[in-house]
Amino acid sequence: MKCGVFDSGIGGLSVASSILKAKLFDEIIYYGDTARVPYGNKNESTIIRYSLEAMEFLKNFNIDFLVVACNTASATAIDELKKEAPFPVVGVIEAGVKAVENEDKNSSILLIGTKRTIKSKKYEKFLREKGFKNIISIATPLFVPLVEEGITEGKIVNEIFDLYFKNIDRKKIDIVILGCTHYPFLSNSLQKYFPNAKLIHSGQAIVELLKNEYNLTPKKSTSINFLASDDPQHLRQKAKEWLNID
Repeated sequence: MKCGVFDSGIGGLSVASSILKAKLFDEIIYYGDTARVPYGNKNESTIIRYSLEAMEFLKNFNIDFLVVACNTASATAIDELKKEAPFPVVGVIEAGVKAVENEDKNSSILLIGTKRTIKSKKYEKFLREKGFKNIISIATPLFVPLVEEGITEGKIVNEIFDLYFKNIDRKKIDIVILGCTHYPFLSNSLQKYFPNAKLIHSGQAIVELLKNEYNLTPKKSTSINFLASDDPQHLRQKAKEWLNID
């Protein structure tokens, strides 16, 4: 079985990494639309068009599943993708919400993401439908360039945390939803900053959804190929650094 993993850029490597480690597929085809990143500053119709074009590209590889490893595309284009796809399509938002559905409904949830993801209110809508009421949503766009530059710990990171979270009692946060696929690379720093919180990682959430909803079981091995609409060598280099693979 083949799984296509699509992101607007390289952040979705965090999701691809989790799927790769779980060995749920024989092969993973990762496609980063790096020529048109970021999607977050595009209008809705453009994001839908880009997402459908990415799926059409991945169809050439005879994939059996499509994982939308982009919160912006998941917030904006998931319904259109599911309508057009001849295979199951799963997105990081539905997986993230699924990952917390059995938690205490009085939990204090902090949702962090890009401006587009937070503005869409998709996470909030689905969380409230599950019965959660204590939700704080904060756009944290500076996290993306931090990760891109390889700055995931230290003084600069903590200063940016202080900037975004200055009005939050961090010891009272129970759950932090990482609403951008770049953010898992900040997990160690975020866990120290929110010592009592459970972090919800899109990749881990996707793996659990695939196991539970589609009854996928581990294979002996999984291979992965990296493709990009621009500068594929940069994507492969980042994959080597972030995923610790050759």
